[in-house]
Amino acid sequence: MKYVDVKEVFAEIPDEITLAVSISGCPIRCPGCHSRYLWDDVGEPLTAEALADMLRSHAGVTCLCLMGGDQDPALIDSLARWVKENTSIRTAWYSGRTKLPPEISPRHFDYLKTGPYDPARGPLNVRTTNQRLYRVEGGTLTDITHRFWR
Repeated sequence: MKYVDVKEVFAEIPDEITLAVSISGCPIRCPGCHSRYLWDDVGEPLTAEALADMLRSHAGVTCLCLMGGDQDPALIDSLARWVKENTSIRTAWYSGRTKLPPEISPRHFDYLKTGPYDPARGPLNVRTTNQRLYRVEGGTLTDITHRFWR
């Protein structure tokens, strides 16, 4: 699995300074996707060592958000587990899947977003969206999608 870019963002996870890592090779390929460049398998390998370097280079972030990675949820889970075991940074995964795959353990995440982008229903910041963002606490997923609505 490879990543293409890394950005500090403030809108992906409420109340967090988030380091968003865009992962390439997306198998979901949503109609109307704003990141079609992530459909191809391009970029640098995404490893625990690469994540450690990213986090060292972005002191002050409070959350790491893996944007994509639906082609290898077991690796996504493994990387999130590594972050939880080796840092104090919270973890998030933005998935285009409608349901969490069995390879994902919610205990390795603080936030989980599910759902493909549906242009007829809109993105997370509109009430009609099919996508959902969950806060994970003690293994329980609480829908916090409403935090994006205007």
